[in-house]
Amino acid sequence: MRRVTFSRNFTLSLSRTCRCYCKYCAFATHRAHLYAPDEVERMLDEAARRGAKELLVLTGEKPEVNPEVARRLGDYGHESFVDYAAWACERALERGMLPHTNLGVLGADELARLREVTASQGLMLESISERLMETVHAGSPTKHPTRRLATIRTAGELRVPFTSGILVGIGETVEERIASLEALAAVHSEHGHLQEVILQNFVAHPRYYGTEPAEIADAAQHGALRAEAAEQRPPAWASEITLDDMRLLVRECRRLMPDVGVQIPPNLSDWWLPLVREGATDLGGLSANGDHISPEHPFPSPHRMRKRLAPRGYALTERLCVYPQYMDSDWLERGVLDVVKARYWSFIPRRGSGRRTERIIRRDLVPGAIARGRDGERLTEEELTAIFAETRPEAIEDLRQAADELRSELAGELVTFVVNRNVNVSNVCIVGCAFCGFGQGRRSPDAYEHSRAEFTRRIEEAIAFGATEICMQSGIHPDWGLADYEGWLGLAKEIAPQLHLHAYSPMEVDHMCRISGLSPRAVFDRLRDAGLDSTPGTAAEVLHDGVRERISPNKLPVARWVEIIEASHAAGLRSTSTVMFGHVEEPWELAEHMRVVRALQERTGGITEFVPLSFIPYHTMLGRTHGLEEISREENLKHTAVFRLALGPTVTNLQASWVKMGLDAATEALRWGVNDLGGTLMEESISRMAGSQHGVRLEPEELIGAAHAAGRPAAERTTLYELRARHDVAAAA
Repeated sequence: MRRVTFSRNFTLSLSRTCRCYCKYCAFATHRAHLYAPDEVERMLDEAARRGAKELLVLTGEKPEVNPEVARRLGDYGHESFVDYAAWACERALERGMLPHTNLGVLGADELARLREVTASQGLMLESISERLMETVHAGSPTKHPTRRLATIRTAGELRVPFTSGILVGIGETVEERIASLEALAAVHSEHGHLQEVILQNFVAHPRYYGTEPAEIADAAQHGALRAEAAEQRPPAWASEITLDDMRLLVRECRRLMPDVGVQIPPNLSDWWLPLVREGATDLGGLSANGDHISPEHPFPSPHRMRKRLAPRGYALTERLCVYPQYMDSDWLERGVLDVVKARYWSFIPRRGSGRRTERIIRRDLVPGAIARGRDGERLTEEELTAIFAETRPEAIEDLRQAADELRSELAGELVTFVVNRNVNVSNVCIVGCAFCGFGQGRRSPDAYEHSRAEFTRRIEEAIAFGATEICMQSGIHPDWGLADYEGWLGLAKEIAPQLHLHAYSPMEVDHMCRISGLSPRAVFDRLRDAGLDSTPGTAAEVLHDGVRERISPNKLPVARWVEIIEASHAAGLRSTSTVMFGHVEEPWELAEHMRVVRALQERTGGITEFVPLSFIPYHTMLGRTHGLEEISREENLKHTAVFRLALGPTVTNLQASWVKMGLDAATEALRWGVNDLGGTLMEESISRMAGSQHGVRLEPEELIGAAHAAGRPAAERTTLYELRARHDVAAAA
């Protein structure tokens, strides 16, 4: 899917007093307007309560030209309006919000002062046409294009991440619109500081007679002003705007500034979706308190937009007001960057994981890739990227059929499962992954650590249930040494020597290596002697270092994960392999994951099964900061089929995780390349604490029933896929 971004912000119209008299503006007033410090603090508290990450500071041009505004600024202890705006930004940073200011035409000193306390700034060019100074911009000296371009250029010289744009439909010609984009492109070519360009269409406004924009926005959000807004007639100086006009501008923007985001306000027209299809990349800041420039036009909700985008192959993803490529000390002051690192580190790009780089998806490769994948051939990165990104229903059905045929050829019709129990000995963890709801700090009220007696009770319960396997993983506990990990294995074998111990993720093994000073192979030798029988290939997430550092910068890199799994295989301990998908990864990053796994299996042959794990966002930092929703059932199934084709004949067994996707979807996955339904689990903490709603335990009869519902025989297996009991469909009937 191609990503389309938006920002969660809150608008602070610090002063609407303006020295300009633009004919199209419903925001400005020429009376004194300035929020008092206590009002600002109250609004910032409200913004923080609503979960805004961006504070959008809007103002009129040079409000202190009004004597009353100047007097109030003095009373508040500020020498200038810019100084007061900077104070408000400092208060926002204290609350963990990133300020973006749009204060109009400013000088170098003013831009530099704001740079100290903002993550980004902005100024609309509006139009390059000097002709408009005699019409819509008459009486508005700071709307002269040379003055506005001077501010935009100075921001580039100061290395300020910047947003600009054009206003379409205020009397300019098509040629002047393109000339305006060319002027912005020329400035950007000098300094590289434009992170996005807004293509904003003019809409007519009712007369407000001084009503607060926030009040109008609130009324509009509840439908009170929509009819009135719809009846507005454009003024005589306005020029007609069509969808084709806007499409042309999107194309020109991408041609002139291919590295710059193209923003379309989604509340000002119904054409935002066609413009996304044309190449627009961003839907702007969806303010929690409405659009203060066009307050009678409420923003659509992210949920509604996501529902419209997803069927067309677009993923709506949250961003910060500063784009990823500017998140470093060259562009941001230390105090601002510290807020990003402390509150929003999962947005920071690492080694190519930024989201401004887009790749061409070769849809023409899909039919050949499906056919070659069906035949077990190794697919190229371009081919895998294309089928991971595929959205056409007919192509997805071809994917399903190919994956199902390959499954039948490799694994037959039998649907397997294992009777096992999860034991997560402790959730105390020092890593802090953004995607995890399981790990807790030692002092967290939700932290736990099983005693030997509790551990013994759980093992005995597993034996009584008929389990043949214990799957044992925990957080990275700061106080555990290698002897502790050996001790849990020894205790389990002492209680039930017949149980297969499937334990310790590569992350845990890496921790054992660091605290013991031993190599991975030496650690595995000791664990095997203590009772370890096989290794879970978890902690893989997405095997692309850019993604890994974005969602968990403290986790082991790809090369180390591979090294540990190879050491497990070399020690005679087979492993599984996993992927966690449906969050911030791109199709080409999943393609790299599958390349790494297949190459590893071709070298060692030690992987018993591949387990796709869809991301559960609800109780995780990553879900909150990025506004992510759980991947749809349809996307989950499509990805499952692609995983089967990507692995080819190298890994026979593909498992559906009923904990992640639900038993119904897991049953349906048996038609999408899956031959295994995993384990009964008895308890499941990791997905549950992330917010999974699909339970923590199944009876063997439920897994048998799922296989039979798909018309397939079932069989209980061991961890290493030796069959224990077969349950044919006819016998069940």
